Amino acid sequence: MRITVVGKGNVGGGLADLWEQAGHTVTRLGRDGGDVSDAEVVLLAVPGGAIAEALEKVGGIEGKTVIDATNLYGVVPPAGFASNAEFVKSKTNGPTAKAFNINFASLYPELSKARARPSNLWCGDAEAREAVEQLNRDAGYDPVWAGPIENAASQEALVKIVFAIGEGLGPFVYRMAPIEEL
Repeated sequence: MRITVVGKGNVGGGLADLWEQAGHTVTRLGRDGGDVSDAEVVLLAVPGGAIAEALEKVGGIEGKTVIDATNLYGVVPPAGFASNAEFVKSKTNGPTAKAFNINFASLYPELSKARARPSNLWCGDAEAREAVEQLNRDAGYDPVWAGPIENAASQEALVKIVFAIGEGLGPFVYRMAPIEEL
């Protein structure tokens, strides 16, 4: 798969590394943005409050499958939108998903050492499902669908709980599985 990652920090850089290791072709864009016309999937991994600015600097994103990995920790989504993911969808007019925002990026290199494959929550458009779930698996996660894109605001708010748990426990992974898998 041809993936363009917008954001070279812990989340964007870490996922780009994992996807390259899995055999994907990954282009990395930083603060200056760039053209994503050749991408099949675009990952937005920028600070949550910088989503509008980041999208302004990216060309060729119209109609692309976009994964929003931003968090709204201490900031609010753009005016008129319940979530960053819904804002992204309004700007790209393509399949959109919220994913990779409820995990600790510092643990990406350790995922293969987990006793059981960790989960990763995602919500979004059905048209994004195949790509999002494949990229979850290729990063070392079991994808767990959390509903349509309208659930993105709830998923974005969940980061507060995850960070609170992490304060006492430290960085962690989570696993959601049907009872027959336990």
